[in-house]
This record gives sequence, C-alpha cells and structure tokens, in this order.
Amino acid sequence: MSRLVRIMATLRSKRGCPWDREQTHQSLRPFLLEETYEALETLDRGDFDALPGELGDVMFQCVFHAQIAAEAGRFEMADALDAITAKLVRRHPHVFTPSGRPLASRGKGRARLPQSPSEVLTQWEQIKASEQQKAGAKTRLLSGVPKALPSLLRAYEIGTRVAAVGFDWPDTAGVVDKIEEEVRELREALAQNPARAAEELGDLLFSIANLARKLTLEPESALRAANEKFSARFAAVEADLERRGSSVHAATTDEMEAAWQRVKRSLPPATSRSRSARAPRGRRSR
Repeated sequence: MSRLVRIMATLRSKRGCPWDREQTHQSLRPFLLEETYEALETLDRGDFDALPGELGDVMFQCVFHAQIAAEAGRFEMADALDAITAKLVRRHPHVFTPSGRPLASRGKGRARLPQSPSEVLTQWEQIKASEQQKAGAKTRLLSGVPKALPSLLRAYEIGTRVAAVGFDWPDTAGVVDKIEEEVRELREALAQNPARAAEELGDLLFSIANLARKLTLEPESALRAANEKFSARFAAVEADLERRGSSVHAATTDEMEAAWQRVKRSLPPATSRSRSARAPRGRRSR
C-alpha cells in the first residue's frame, strides 16, 4: 500500500503524468464505477486468476482520490484506512474490545452477544444510530442509502435497512402476495389510467427487489445473469437463422419464435445460480 501511495504521488507530481495531474474527484467518478463493475464481472465469471488485478484497479481509484485530497490538505490515504479500521472495531463489539484486541472469550458474566447474522445486522444499525446521535446528526434510517446507487440495488438496500428494525414481511409468501397485488394494480392502471403506469411499475419493481432480499439473492447480480443468458440465447437465434439462410431482420415473428424454441431445446438445463447473485445474509451500511 505504501508503495502504491508513493507511485500515485509521483504520477501527480510535476515530473509525473499530464493526464493524472489534471484529474479531479469529479472527473474520476466514472472510472471508480467502471472499475467496480469490472471487478463484479470477474466475480460473476468466477475468474479468480483475474480478480487480484481487478481489485487492484479499484484500490488504485481509492488511492487516486486520497492523493487529490492530500494535495488539498484534506486527508491522506492513511486517514481513510484508520477510519475504516476504527469503524470495524466499534461496530463489532462482539468480536473486539474497544482497543481493537479480539475478545478473549464469550464466557459467563458477559453481556449476551449476537448469535446470528440478523442479530449482528440489528446491532450494527443500532451502533450506527448511536454514533450519529453523538455527532449531533438526526438519525434517519434511510438517510445513508446512496441516491447514486442503481435503482434496483437501492430498493434492495432500503428493504434491508427497514427489515433490520423489524419493518418487514414475516415470510417470502407475503412478498409474493404483494407482487401479485402490484401486478393487478399495474393491469388496472394500463386499462383505466395509463398515466399511473410508471408509478405502479415502480411499486412492482420495488416489491421484486424485496423478494430477492427475502431469498438472499442480490437483484443486480440476478438481473445481470438474466441479461447475459438472454443475450447468449439471442445470439444463438441469429446463428440459427443464418444457417437457414435468413436473419433476424428478414425473419417473421413466428420464425424467430421457432428459432428461439430450437435454441432452448439445444441448451443444457441450468444447474446452479451464479454465485455472485447470492447475497450475504444481511447487508450493513457503512
């Protein structure tokens, strides 16, 4: 890490790189997002040989931002590392002492410690709220959910936050019932008041994101996998039609549907979900 920080400082120096010198926090925003998605794609593929390089690219973006901040006298990379280290210790009192040492034991005489991921999540949110209170900030459960998140992921995060304080459906069946209700309302809107279709569609998508949460699946990864599956199958449809002397531009709807069915029959059945679609049991906001 120290060497990477030194390299970044050199790149930003007068004898460094003109491109690196002209970058700002704002100009780097798309690169941070791009590198994050490339790391996610590597995880989706299960390509662990490429993963170190992709994680390094994400880390480089973090160091880049820290270097720009250091030049402005705001903070340095060490401050960012100190901040996350201290936060992890504070919010894991079931693992660490306040000084950061691992707890010696969980024997008698100690307060009851969280025993499950859901209990840990609840404790995390309670500690976070206490920290905000001490800092004089108004504690609002959803205020920390970034608005820049992809909307489907943001819906998932919102559901996770409110579930941590008990505002949730008791089981998966309740969410499915809600989805069916939203589908009915969307049908009614399309038939009677099309102007409300966008609102009803949004409610349906929000409910689907919460179903993913109840199933411990991350909706962004599940949808990304579905996109890849459809894209691969449609490419196979194009190839099928080309072998028959046609194309998707010349084929009728029935011909494309027949090709789609041929492709589906030729493919082996799906055996497992993408590992990246499986969400952690409870997600903690930082």
